[in-house]
Amino acid sequence: MSMSSKQKHLRCTMSPRDSKKLEEISSSLNQHYEDKVRPCIDLVDSLRSLGVEKDLSLPAIAVIGDQSSGKSSVLEALSGVALPRGTGIVTRCPLVLKLKRVEAGVAWSGILSYQGQLKILQKPEDVGHAVSNAQVALAGQGKGISHEMIALEIKSSNVPDLTLIDLPGIARVATGDQPVDIEKQIKDLIEKFIKRQETISLVVVPANIDIATTEALKMASKVDPHGQRTLGILTKPDLVDKGAEETVVSTVNNQVIPLKKGYMMVKCRGQQDINANLSLAKALQNERDFFEQHPHFRPLLEEEKATVPLLAQRLTKELVEHIGRSLPHLKNQIEKKLDGTAMKLKQLGEGVPQEENDKKNFLIEKINAFNQVLADVMRAEEDIKNSDTRVFTKIRDEFGKWKAQLDKKTNTFEENLRDEVEEYTRIRRGKELPGFINYRTFENIVRKHVEELEEPALKLLRDITDIVHSSLNDIANPNFEAYPNLLRAAKEPIEDLREQEYEKAKERVRAQFKMERMVYSQDGLYSWKLEAVKMKPETARPFLTKVISADVREMAQHLRAYFSITSDRLANQVPLIVQYHVLHQYIAQLQTAMLAIIGEKDAVKLIQEDSDLARRRVLARERLERLRRARQVLSKFVHSAS
Repeated sequence: MSMSSKQKHLRCTMSPRDSKKLEEISSSLNQHYEDKVRPCIDLVDSLRSLGVEKDLSLPAIAVIGDQSSGKSSVLEALSGVALPRGTGIVTRCPLVLKLKRVEAGVAWSGILSYQGQLKILQKPEDVGHAVSNAQVALAGQGKGISHEMIALEIKSSNVPDLTLIDLPGIARVATGDQPVDIEKQIKDLIEKFIKRQETISLVVVPANIDIATTEALKMASKVDPHGQRTLGILTKPDLVDKGAEETVVSTVNNQVIPLKKGYMMVKCRGQQDINANLSLAKALQNERDFFEQHPHFRPLLEEEKATVPLLAQRLTKELVEHIGRSLPHLKNQIEKKLDGTAMKLKQLGEGVPQEENDKKNFLIEKINAFNQVLADVMRAEEDIKNSDTRVFTKIRDEFGKWKAQLDKKTNTFEENLRDEVEEYTRIRRGKELPGFINYRTFENIVRKHVEELEEPALKLLRDITDIVHSSLNDIANPNFEAYPNLLRAAKEPIEDLREQEYEKAKERVRAQFKMERMVYSQDGLYSWKLEAVKMKPETARPFLTKVISADVREMAQHLRAYFSITSDRLANQVPLIVQYHVLHQYIAQLQTAMLAIIGEKDAVKLIQEDSDLARRRVLARERLERLRRARQVLSKFVHSAS
């Protein structure tokens, strides 16, 4: 038994005094419910009226259905007004239907708005004509559609607190003067709304057809495969063939194509009812009589799965709960969009001043700001976003890889040392007795291994040059994005100096390896290192335990001592050369080149703005203001709710 049925039963068995008390309690509960419902819906309506949907998705219920599914009739029954009717595509623009319930006795009122235009509606009969005119203004006289939205706000004591978005009915084939791709156009428009996680899809389907064949339900299933955000509405139950009623009941009971939110059934005015001037109020009474008297569908009414009034209650509940769940994400999205827009506006700047002197100062400020960022990069102190890494941190990682490569080379060197020494002594050994070192052999082995490190060192130089070059471009782009001429002027030294400092560093790295072929170390340092090698247990170096001849053993110890010194030297010297040229000198020369731009003739022409920059700045400012107001509205709501 439904709540309303229970209340009726109680009233029949209560005294007048108790019955009156129940009415008071019921009225109090309804008022409490409305006090919670209306602010939630008003919040989203306010955000939508601010235009926030241009920036992020808002919680909504979108009404979709195939042509002639009864979608318009459902909306008429909910709103109490006659919307445009006819054959083919009737809804040609998204229609935001805002229903606001007022106290009994308050006069009906309506407001239609689109593209900044506002029309006050005096009576319900004015709605259909006003919506048709708005659609013509937005979508033209033909049968095309438009993505521009029309907002219709209705205040009445006979409507629920609810906001719906009515979308065009799905056309299968273009007819008459419709565009040949009308089906695709409509589906693209519908999908734009229902693919959003913030949207509940209200799918309207005639009860007298196979629900699995409806295009609207297929579209909803595509973007919501588990039916989490989909509610099905079956219409035209009076047209169901005899014998098919149980299948329809099974559908409404979620046993055919299950949806998380399930199904409801309604019976609205048909064309014959409209021709007979059947009022909406009378139609609602006829609907209730139909379900109460129907042997198969009556249980649906008792389970609150049928009639327009129960649908209105269900939709209001669904919308309010959906808004409540969406608020934390909505708040985060607004903050994220605000930060992004503020950053974008900062990049676009305030605009170039008009006075010549002011223009010169403006140019100086821009270049000084850029040079300051470069200085911060050089000192490894630049500001970075959470997902970014400082330039020197990237360089340090590459230097670490270079040291690891040297260590690996040392290990490989030791592993192959026995064979190399034996080979050299077998082929090149002179008159010396065993245990004496052939210095030429020692030099040749050292030089061979040092030469193998030159190409990895040059690769290190190339990699770090690319890192710094890419980073400088990443700095220049946002700093000078608004001024293409200045950006081009900055890119020239970035490219030229890159090549210049790379070649200088390359020459010095090669010179370093030429010097390494000389084979040199301080006597004291070498003696200390050699002693350390000799003191190390041979078990720590398995290859030496297999060495038999004294000269091979002696040569191996000397080579290991010297290569350890060389490796330590290269581990520091190569990074110093690379860092000096492709970080410090590159940036210092670039700073000088940027300052030189200021003194050039007609330098102020470099800050001429991009042709559409002013438009982008205006749009960014509008978005920033829109989002700030949205944050205020949301904060006010959260504060009042708490």
